[in-house]
Amino acid sequence: MELFRPVGQKEYDLIAQSGFKAFPPRLPEQPIFYPVLNEQYATEIASKWNVADSLFSGNVGYVLRFNIADDYIAQFDVQTAGASYHQEYWIPAEELETFNTHIVGIIEVVRKYA
Repeated sequence: MELFRPVGQKEYDLIAQSGFKAFPPRLPEQPIFYPVLNEQYATEIASKWNVADSLFSGNVGYVLRFNIADDYIAQFDVQTAGASYHQEYWIPAEELETFNTHIVGIIEVVRKYA
């Protein structure tokens, strides 16, 4: 399954350090990792929220695309957070390391906003 992830500069730098193979651990105040199901939603977050955030995002937003094994992601329910296209998975932070082992290929940059 193809998924997307909007990120700011700090998270992007950590993903780059992994060779674009893994997402970094969540911070204590971030109990959920939420990859999104469509590029439109990821673009909205990256271009509006990440660009407006200087503290964590460095006023930069990236839209990342990656594939995850279908049999793994099937255990999670799709969540809708707002508009009908605001669809995402809620992956518990403690599950992120396992999630990363099910990424197929590399994490790609689709767009950058500043």
